[in-house]
Amino acid sequence: MSDKKSLQTTLVHSDYKAPEGFSAFPTGIHHASTVLFKNVAALRARNWQDKTAYTYGLHGTPTSFTLEARLAEIEDGKHCLLAPSGLAAIALTDLALLKSGDDVLIPDNVYNPNREMGNWLAREFGIAARYYDPLIGAGIAALIQPNTKLIWAEAPGSVSMEVPDVPAICKAAHDKGVVVALDNTWSAGIALRAFDMGVDIVMQALTKYQSGGADVLMGALITRDRELHRKLELAHMRLGMGVGMDDVYLVLRGLPTLKMRFDAHDAGARKVAGWLKTRPEVAKVFHPAIADCPGHETWKRDFTGAGGLFSVLFDARYSEEQTDRFIDNLTFFKIGYSWGGAGSLCVPYRMQTMRRNWTESGQLVRFNIGLEDPQDLIADIEQALKAL
Repeated sequence: MSDKKSLQTTLVHSDYKAPEGFSAFPTGIHHASTVLFKNVAALRARNWQDKTAYTYGLHGTPTSFTLEARLAEIEDGKHCLLAPSGLAAIALTDLALLKSGDDVLIPDNVYNPNREMGNWLAREFGIAARYYDPLIGAGIAALIQPNTKLIWAEAPGSVSMEVPDVPAICKAAHDKGVVVALDNTWSAGIALRAFDMGVDIVMQALTKYQSGGADVLMGALITRDRELHRKLELAHMRLGMGVGMDDVYLVLRGLPTLKMRFDAHDAGARKVAGWLKTRPEVAKVFHPAIADCPGHETWKRDFTGAGGLFSVLFDARYSEEQTDRFIDNLTFFKIGYSWGGAGSLCVPYRMQTMRRNWTESGQLVRFNIGLEDPQDLIADIEQALKAL
C-alpha cells in the first residue's frame, strides 16, 4: 500500500495517539459499540463475562466497569450489573430467577411497578406472584412453598414506609433455600448494610440518590455470590440491557457527594416531618425515624440514616379534592415522581387502589425533601395548608 492516505481515509484512520500518563479525578468517558482487538487470536480468546478485558460495548467499557466496581464496594458486595432503570433491574432479577410454575413473594407495600411486574408474570408467564404483609418478619416461613424461588423485600416501602425485619425474612428464606432480593434504594446503600442482614441481591435505582441530579435513569444489581451473579449476568446479556456511558459518568460524578447529600436530605426531612406531626390537619406521619411509624424499632436496629422520603396521612375530614388543592398551592415543592434530587417533590396516592388491606382513612401524600432550606419548605407547606 502507498504510505500516502487519501483525505477520506485520514478522516477515519489517524496516526495520532495521545500521550500516556494523563491523570485526573473524573473517570474518563469511553464510548463504544464496537471494541477493537489486537488480532484474531485476541478476539477468539475473549469472554464477555471476564471483567479483565473488553468484548463489545453492550458488556461494558472502562467507564461502566468502574461504576460497577464502585457500587459493589459501597454496598460491600462483589459483583454488580448496570441496567437502564431501577425497574429494568427488577425485571432482570425476575426473568433471571423465575420460570413457569415458580412462585415469587412480594411485599404488599412494594414499589407499584414491581407489583405490576408480578401481576404480569402471573398473567402471561404462569409464575405465581403472592403479596405478603411487609411486617410479617419470621412469619414469612409459613408462606414459603416448595416452588417459591424468590422473595422481594423493600426497606422501607417507598410510599407507606413500613420497615420490614429484613434479617428475619432472610433467615426464613435461606432455611428453605429461597433467594432474597432487596430494593435498597431508600437508604442509597449507605444507611442499611443489606448483605450483613442476609440479603442475596441488592437492587438500587441509581436514578435517585446516586446520581442526585434528577436527570438520569439507571439501575444496578449487586451480589456477593458468583453463581447467583452469573444467572443475572446471562439474563442481562440475553435481554441486551445496555447503558449509555454519558449517563454512567453522571452517576460516577455524583458518588463523591452521595453521603453528604443523603445526610442533608435526612436532616431536612426530619425537621419537616417533625413539624408536620404537630399540625392538626395531619393524622399520621409515616417516617421511619418517628416512633409510631410501623417498623420504627426495626429501623432503629438496622439503619444508620433515613434520607429524604416520607409520607403523611391527612385527617379523614379532608377530601381528595382538598388535598389535591393543597399540593397545587405548594411553591417550592413540585409535583412529580422519584426522589433523591436537589428539588423537593410532593405526590398524592390513592392507597385503596394500591394496597389490598389498606385500612387507614384519609388522603396519603408523599414528600421528597430536597436540598432547600427546611424552614422555607415548612413555610411553603404552611401557606398551602390554608388551601384545604
